[in-house]
Amino acid sequence: MLGNKRAEVRLAGLIVAAGLALAAPAGSAYAAGDGGGDMPTCKRGEVYNKKLKKCVKQDTAALSDDELTDYAYALAEAGRYDETLAVLTTLHDPNTAKALNYKGFATRKLGRTEEGIGYYLQSVKLDPRYAKVREYLGEAYVIQGRKDLARDQLAAIESICGKACEEYRDLAEAIDG
Repeated sequence: MLGNKRAEVRLAGLIVAAGLALAAPAGSAYAAGDGGGDMPTCKRGEVYNKKLKKCVKQDTAALSDDELTDYAYALAEAGRYDETLAVLTTLHDPNTAKALNYKGFATRKLGRTEEGIGYYLQSVKLDPRYAKVREYLGEAYVIQGRKDLARDQLAAIESICGKACEEYRDLAEAIDG
């Protein structure tokens, strides 16, 4: 029963995300989505190659930065934060909104909240309409007890995707917490 409920919630989230991606402005990292959450993870030293549909050695994988960034997100979602950071160091261009967001997320989850906030702020500067980074930045502010700054991020998320989007709901829950 619980498995079916999770599947329903995940499907609903994907439907909302697809709608938001279509509604987001062109060129926005938010419009591109966060594509690593349902990706398989591999053993240490390997990355998942979507084209081959298998794990390959990290140093020999001819993967794009987008593919590596999505894989880093999958690792972060699996709680493998050190590996997330290791994959992100292999990017040709580590200064994208998504890459900096995931670097901030993994760093924050490793207990280095202030450092994580620095990465989030860099990400926001690159794409102010990227709702996911604003959610994570707000959560970091909640950790620091700075709920006023978290509420600022919540207001920014509302202007991006409204109160119904997952990022808004998740940050509102963290603030009310």
